[in-house]
Amino acid sequence: MTPDTRDSLPVTEQENPRTTNLSSASTAQIVELMNEEDALVAPAVSRVLGEVATAVDGIVKRLQSGGRLFYIGTGTSGRLGVLDASECPPTFGVSREMVQGVIAGGYDACYRAVEASEDNADASRVDLEARGFTAKDALVGIAASGRTPYTVGAVNYARSLGAFTIALTCVPGSAITQAAEVSIVPVVGPEVLTGSTRLKAGTAQKLVLNMISTTVMIQLGRVEDNSMVNMQLNNKKLIDRGVKMLMQQAKLTDYKTAKTILLEFGSVKKAAESVQKT
Repeated sequence: MTPDTRDSLPVTEQENPRTTNLSSASTAQIVELMNEEDALVAPAVSRVLGEVATAVDGIVKRLQSGGRLFYIGTGTSGRLGVLDASECPPTFGVSREMVQGVIAGGYDACYRAVEASEDNADASRVDLEARGFTAKDALVGIAASGRTPYTVGAVNYARSLGAFTIALTCVPGSAITQAAEVSIVPVVGPEVLTGSTRLKAGTAQKLVLNMISTTVMIQLGRVEDNSMVNMQLNNKKLIDRGVKMLMQQAKLTDYKTAKTILLEFGSVKKAAESVQKT
């Protein structure tokens, strides 16, 4: 790849000069190189925390007014959005409708590649319309390269409705940053494996999505101190965690009593409130 060709590509697609001999490196050398490159991700995210905070505040306003949060993307980016959305109900006790992940090609694309679907800019509008997306909602378009037609089309459509739009990409000045109201752009540089944005770019996106959903839910009152007081009690481990949390919050000393109260009310928050009223 010539310098001119390299410079014409998005930074996520460029060849990493540190890994040009990757295929001839030893196992120890490969994992060391990957670790060194991964160490660049957190600093890149730290440089866009202001934009993350702005995005969170805008999302919170929409949710407080009855709107919903949508993540949309293709490939790895879409899968990360679906993952983050799917973890909100069990972690924070919110409905499945409040935070939704939309991926090009449908949920089948979560476990098998449907990469050709990313080239259809109109398909995302159809997918959002099927979810009843409106101006009240917020949309995070996730695209490592920032130029994926499906995702850029989604952000353009959402903004045309008056929805709050956020771009999450690793390429500054890309098409999606021009489309969105707020752009979050952690620049992590070329990948260890040229163009494989499931690596550093994917890690950066996951970190940002963690921040967005967690901080949004804290601001909505779904967390107390640093405890998941609204988590769903779906298994023995979570019930045990909830019982111990309730005992600490409500100053209960008997495990069996605390468990009975917790299961009656269904969440640590409701159970603790019931104890405090008595």
